[in-house]
Amino acid sequence: MTLGEHHYSLTVQWTGNLGDGTSSYRGYSRDHDIMIPGLPVLKGSADPTFHGDRERYNPEQLLLAALAQCHMLSFLHVAVRHGVVVTDYQDNATGLMRLNRDGSGQFESVTLKPRVTVTDPAHVELAGQLHREANAVCFIARSVNFPVHHSPVTVAA
Repeated sequence: MTLGEHHYSLTVQWTGNLGDGTSSYRGYSRDHDIMIPGLPVLKGSADPTFHGDRERYNPEQLLLAALAQCHMLSFLHVAVRHGVVVTDYQDNATGLMRLNRDGSGQFESVTLKPRVTVTDPAHVELAGQLHREANAVCFIARSVNFPVHHSPVTVAA
């Protein structure tokens, strides 16, 4: 039984036609805008390896960001449920993507490295354990087909 459906929508608009469209591999820009009503436009492109603009967000970065954000939000929710007061959270997440000979590729893993500060020194160990529960309820982590590892550090304020 589901509690309800949530629908999301956005518009991706390619802005990289340099005049001749996709008439050649290097003849167009990978630039695009990601537009969500009521929010600032995200300027996107491909990874620089794939002829993208390093000044813009690429899909691989955004996937990694989505996993890190979802885990953080899930962790904060789980912390509240367990009475753990978190005062700071920072994640230096990393992802591994491999390319295949046929030009395709996929993420093989992501490692989240949250550094969490809690108010009560007695909750340091519990907070470290709550990452498993947060991963189990994170919508994005539950949706990907590669492992999401966790290497947390928890300190008391």
